[in-house]
Amino acid sequence: MAFSLELTEEQRDLRDWVHGFAAGVVRPAAAEWDEREETPWPVIQEAAKIGLYGFESLADLFGDPSGLSLQIANEELFWGDAGIGMALFGTSLAVAGIFSAGTPDQLAEWVPQCFGDEDDPKVAAFCVSEPQAGSDVSAMRTRAVYDEARDEWALTGQKAWITNGGIANVHVVVACVDPSLGARGQAAFVVPPGTRGLDAGRKIKKLGLRASHTADVFLDDVRVPGSCLLGGKERLDARLARARERSAAEAGGGAGGGAGGGDSASASGAAGRQRTQAAMATFEVSRPTVGAQALGIARAAYEYALEYAGDRVAFGRPVVENQSIAFALADLRTEIEAVRLLIWQASWMARNDKVFDAGQGSMSKLRAGELAVAASEKAVQVLGGAGYSREHPVERMYRDAKIYTIFEGTSEIQRLVIARAITGRHIR
Repeated sequence: MAFSLELTEEQRDLRDWVHGFAAGVVRPAAAEWDEREETPWPVIQEAAKIGLYGFESLADLFGDPSGLSLQIANEELFWGDAGIGMALFGTSLAVAGIFSAGTPDQLAEWVPQCFGDEDDPKVAAFCVSEPQAGSDVSAMRTRAVYDEARDEWALTGQKAWITNGGIANVHVVVACVDPSLGARGQAAFVVPPGTRGLDAGRKIKKLGLRASHTADVFLDDVRVPGSCLLGGKERLDARLARARERSAAEAGGGAGGGAGGGDSASASGAAGRQRTQAAMATFEVSRPTVGAQALGIARAAYEYALEYAGDRVAFGRPVVENQSIAFALADLRTEIEAVRLLIWQASWMARNDKVFDAGQGSMSKLRAGELAVAASEKAVQVLGGAGYSREHPVERMYRDAKIYTIFEGTSEIQRLVIARAITGRHIR
């Protein structure tokens, strides 16, 4: 069978289309919305009008059997600007949560409501992290209690660092149904628009990604119909029964643990893939996508530094002709190409139901996140004093990049996942 890394015509067209939007619409608006620290609704509406923001476009991206289209679009959009990119793609995490756990009827009902339409675009939020449960998702305290008489679920707790939290039309909330089962006792729920008891806390003032809204979310006896349990009650009861049996078996014979930080870990051999239920299934889908976002930042910083170094003259010649600068840029380009291949491999594996037997999902996010930080820092250094000024975008890229070594599993958590996968041992 022939092997090729060449993109298809459709993928090249997608790349060029998103790149054009990023260059023509996103970049010119980036500094303004970063300074304002507000959701860029006009940009979201413009993306909706051309079909870049919406259910149909996301379905097309997910539908690519190679798994690459979603990553191509993310790389190009975040090349334009990471804050606006997150404002546009933050909704996709909630959609991934619905897709991972929901029934076909639930997908049909809720996914379109996550986006709204081009005249009145909406955003959605995926609510997992808590003040005491970030990388350690098993420490989640938000509770979901079933009221059988009314066929309702009551959600109570606090979520932290939620993208689009409080301003979302649809909130997807992961809560603990059976605390004795830890992460295995969790389930995901849709909180419909206007539901009483869900309130936004403080809007978080962030170092980077300032055009993306982030806030705490409080749930005070939030009542949702039984139909809002993603996957349905029958499936949940069956899963909890299996989890209780497994817990009993582990108590008798000892066992390892799942990986923290929102990833899926594959212990070697017969242990197979270990998932931490609703939250983990979503993060498993999103891990290479987060890597593609970080790669977009890295590429943007590298390209800006390369162009600047070719134009900037010092000591009678362009600074790019200095070996220290040229070698640094050569290293960045090499890393960018290598990390893209790692992301594409993990994306293809995830799309085609291949087991991450060496933590490939975590590998892609780990290397991309650290590359984004390194590339943007080097870009600031290449520009010198100019790079420290807000007159050049590398300062913003530097601030935006850092979160990619922190959210959706810190770099340390990614290494833990990889270590557990390659050793088959419960590394702590």
